[in-house]
Amino acid sequence: MLLSEGVPGRRYKVRSIKVESLALMRRMVDMGVVPGSVVEVERVAPLGDPIEVLVRGYHLSLRREEASAVEVEEVG
Repeated sequence: MLLSEGVPGRRYKVRSIKVESLALMRRMVDMGVVPGSVVEVERVAPLGDPIEVLVRGYHLSLRREEASAVEVEEVG
């Protein structure tokens, strides 16, 4: 599943990041969104953009396009 499909209040483990842009990949890594990290979806805006997440104790806002590049699996 993709992070953009995440449900608020649930936690997900990042499986992979699929981006073509090196700049976007670097931004994801700088934000701590890397394979193996756990991300909690906090809030999704009414139109689905942006998506607010909590990762490694930091609150981040991701655009739907960015969240669609992150493949995740739900964790208990």
